[in-house]
Amino acid sequence: MRGVRWITMIRYLIKRLLLAIPTFLGITLFVFCLANMAPGSPVDVLANSANLSPEAYAELEHSLGLDKPIIVRYGIWLGDLLQGDMGMSTRTNAPVSQVIGERVGNSLLLTISGLILCLIISLPLGVLSAYKPGSAWDSVANVVAFLGSSLPGFFISLILAYFFAAKLGWLPATGMYDSNGPHTLVELIRHMIMPTFVMGFTMCGEFIKQTRSSMLEVFNDDHVKTARSKGLHEPQVIIRHVLRNALIPLVTMIALSVPFLLGGAVVTEQVFSWPGLGSLMVLSINQRDYNAIMGVTVFIAAGVLICNLILDLLYAKLDPRIGVGS
Repeated sequence: MRGVRWITMIRYLIKRLLLAIPTFLGITLFVFCLANMAPGSPVDVLANSANLSPEAYAELEHSLGLDKPIIVRYGIWLGDLLQGDMGMSTRTNAPVSQVIGERVGNSLLLTISGLILCLIISLPLGVLSAYKPGSAWDSVANVVAFLGSSLPGFFISLILAYFFAAKLGWLPATGMYDSNGPHTLVELIRHMIMPTFVMGFTMCGEFIKQTRSSMLEVFNDDHVKTARSKGLHEPQVIIRHVLRNALIPLVTMIALSVPFLLGGAVVTEQVFSWPGLGSLMVLSINQRDYNAIMGVTVFIAAGVLICNLILDLLYAKLDPRIGVGS
């Protein structure tokens, strides 16, 4: 029976991988076409900083391969990508893989911290709200959920920067470290407080509401009533029987939050000048750095697909019927 279960899980994994391939190709093709059809090009950006003759302009355009049709350029780019080559950044003249490697750790640090903060806030409030509907905790959870869902991230960022950085001077407003200060863990944490809070708080609303509704459904199940009738303490009932069975919708919420986290990082990193992939994407778009745009797109798309794949497997582990039926 155990062997059959493993075979089923492997088939489920292969099916998900096969579905991920056309998804990845569709995302990269769409972004490639969108970036190349936007007004301007890397040659135009370079021409603004140097007086290029028409011959030099055409030669530079040819050297970058921009005189070929879009679909041909996409095929060339995809072939290079499959060989591990993301191309060179026209903005820095450095390999795109190197440019991304310098920033990816910063973005992961911010996004993971934001997700952890969201769970720390959301799970206790959602559990208390479901356990005692109509109580003070329920009111607090509703207020936090409303504010987290309704306030835009950029607005929260500007409010925090105004009060805690400009007015009070308690926290730094930009960067990972002070330009002339030491690169210590304390300084890093001080610089992380505001952007991490923004990323975590803006997700709290949906997580609180999902946790509350999921647990309210499970509270009325027969196995919970049976556990209480056996004399189990209420914390044991909540953790072992209620929260565990309410995890499946929460796993789905985490999977859906990954694109939101990465998308929200673009705005948050830009407001706080955080040197991550989000700010790199904005800078690359402004400079028409096609290779860097595609490099960030590949990383984000691959990250989202891998996270969804892992969470799909975890989903199937929590509910074995999913792997069998999918």
